[in-house]
Amino acid sequence: MPSARGDPLRILLVEDDAETAAYVARGLEEAGHVVDRAADGQDGLFLATGGGHEVMVVDRMLPRLDGLSMVRAARAAGIMTPVIFLTARAGVGDRVEGLEAGADDYLAKPFAFAELLARINALARRPPLQQEVTVLRVADLEMDLIRRSVTRAGKRIDLQPREFRLLEYLMRREGQVVTRTMLLEGVWDFHFDPRTSVVETHISRLRGKVDKGFERELIHTVRGAGYVIRADG
Repeated sequence: MPSARGDPLRILLVEDDAETAAYVARGLEEAGHVVDRAADGQDGLFLATGGGHEVMVVDRMLPRLDGLSMVRAARAAGIMTPVIFLTARAGVGDRVEGLEAGADDYLAKPFAFAELLARINALARRPPLQQEVTVLRVADLEMDLIRRSVTRAGKRIDLQPREFRLLEYLMRREGQVVTRTMLLEGVWDFHFDPRTSVVETHISRLRGKVDKGFERELIHTVRGAGYVIRADG
């Protein structure tokens, strides 16, 4: 069966298990698609950067360069080809991690080939992804997501990993009030209230680095609601 668009798809399959790779490739070719294969993440990334693929099917656990790192690198290079992760790790945290790395879909092993084919065809029908944002800006505050660096008015700001994640969460939602619960889930991966002042403490530290010494404050407390970062004061 060809794709729903009526023409064959060119698919990149990155799978280190030879038996699985052969099985999937054969099924895709029988369905009328063209398959390029790689057995590790580095070769997969090399083929991905060559372009021309309409869907990538990537195993998470790969030699030389794991699937998560491969997809992150591909997205950082501006490759927006839809990605389906194949993996034996099917926990909620694993799925979230895969999606946040840039994947579009996630299929746990063992899987039915018919389901994989349906998911590939569904992804192929989606409109093309927009270029991923790699630099966030609020007023004179700039965050480079690739270099993992933050500057304000050209001055470098050194942040701890959790502070960086907290600031990124706020900057991606510029002008939007975010609640304490949202921050606990989005920054700390807590799905319960730890009954501590962890959010308040980190917000205070972040303000000391981002706002202290500058004429205008960017991080604001909204009483009874949460926090917001905005350029208009």
